[in-house]
Amino acid sequence: MLHTPPKENEMGKVLVVYYSLTGRTQLMAEYIAEGVRFSEYEATVKRTNEIATAEELNGYDGYLFGSPTYHQDMAGPIKNFLFLAHHADLRGRLAGAFGSYTHSGDAPAMVFDTMRYVFKMRPFHLGAFNLLEAKVGTQEGRRAGHDYGRTFGEELAQPWTEADDEDRESEPPESPSPWALT
Repeated sequence: MLHTPPKENEMGKVLVVYYSLTGRTQLMAEYIAEGVRFSEYEATVKRTNEIATAEELNGYDGYLFGSPTYHQDMAGPIKNFLFLAHHADLRGRLAGAFGSYTHSGDAPAMVFDTMRYVFKMRPFHLGAFNLLEAKVGTQEGRRAGHDYGRTFGEELAQPWTEADDEDRESEPPESPSPWALT
């Protein structure tokens, strides 16, 4: 599959989908969407319960899915959303994941791995973005979200083929993510 960036006068589109119980992952979604917009892409932000069908996921160039970590796992609504998203044609699209945590921070990596290995999406080179809940509302947290979103948009603007990802497939996933802000 060949991904070509939007033409000069077209704005590419990124969908940011999240679940948040306390509002922190929602805030991360908003920061990341702002960062995507800094890279001159349109960013649409939706809660998982705002998407009812797989068809609603069509028409975007990149996808960022967010979940907080609860009991070393992703939130239930994100699991349900991922089952729905599995029926969409996301293969080859740029994928990123993010989430907030208090102790383990496992959810974003689980979501990212699902996007990469199950949905066969193109993995964002920064991997999953984890942010300690206490830092979400800080200037440092906002800046980290902006940077993640902006870098996602910049990567999306680059042409890509599946052959470009062969080197990444041979490398084991990094753990923990270099984008964990603790």
